[in-house]
Amino acid sequence: MEMENCSLLPDFFLLGISLNPDMKAVLFVVFLVVYLIILLSNVGMIILIRMDSQLHTPMYFFLSHLAFSDLSYSTAVGPKMLLDLLSENNPISFVACFLQFLLVCFFIDIECMLLAVMAFDRYKAISNPLMYAVDMSSRVCYQFLTGIYLLGTVDGLIHTSLAFSLCFCGSTYINQFFCVFPAVLLLSCSDTQVNELVLFTLFGFIELSTILGVLISYCYIISSVLKISSAGGCSKAFSTCASHLTAVGIFQGTMLFMYFRPSSAYSLDQDKMTSVFYLLIIPMINPLIYSLRNKDVKEALVRLRNKMWF
Repeated sequence: MEMENCSLLPDFFLLGISLNPDMKAVLFVVFLVVYLIILLSNVGMIILIRMDSQLHTPMYFFLSHLAFSDLSYSTAVGPKMLLDLLSENNPISFVACFLQFLLVCFFIDIECMLLAVMAFDRYKAISNPLMYAVDMSSRVCYQFLTGIYLLGTVDGLIHTSLAFSLCFCGSTYINQFFCVFPAVLLLSCSDTQVNELVLFTLFGFIELSTILGVLISYCYIISSVLKISSAGGCSKAFSTCASHLTAVGIFQGTMLFMYFRPSSAYSLDQDKMTSVFYLLIIPMINPLIYSLRNKDVKEALVRLRNKMWF
């Protein structure tokens, strides 16, 4: 009987981050400010890197794409969440739901891989600075970037194509503020074992391999830094990695907590807060981390200010 009532393209309803009408007004103001900061800071970072010729290096090339990734997946979720905080019914079509998931999956994958490639870039810059321009030439950087976007596209399309084969015949209320894939799978009356296995395998592979890549790169970085005789050289080498290592720790730590914890530890309210953190808070603080703890970015901001002033 359930399969007879099966719908392949249902409309979903997002329960949102809070059902309290009074809290919704407060949350709207807070998240509007957060999203505006995301918009201004990440767009500003991209423009600064493009306009300042001294930032036309592999490190800042990848950083501009990291800012674009942060901006993109927060935009896939943020405006819809803000609109839902102003309304009582929060419908989202099946196609829009899985398009939202596709974009989040795509740019989260890209962020994971970009952070790993940026760690490798720091290793090359510190371990062999004389050959750095050759090892990380424009051709190599674009090859890395092409591979990253290609893998992110394939991963997102696999999950989305499998999702379009699912059947929904019960509740269509998603207890989240966006279409997070595991929550959608819970609503399906189809067998979702293949979807769950593919999701865990592909995302787990990307997540764990990029973490391993970062750890290996930083092991080599530490080994190279310890060979530097001068204290000033050691301090400068570590300072160039500090902002990146901070961003990696925050982002990957959140991903591991969200997707690689025991099922007994799951809490819907906790999941919502974690989702807010990695979808909105991290894209807001990443530009601050890379600007406040980065001498090159500070100097570029001063040059841009002086250029605009004169």
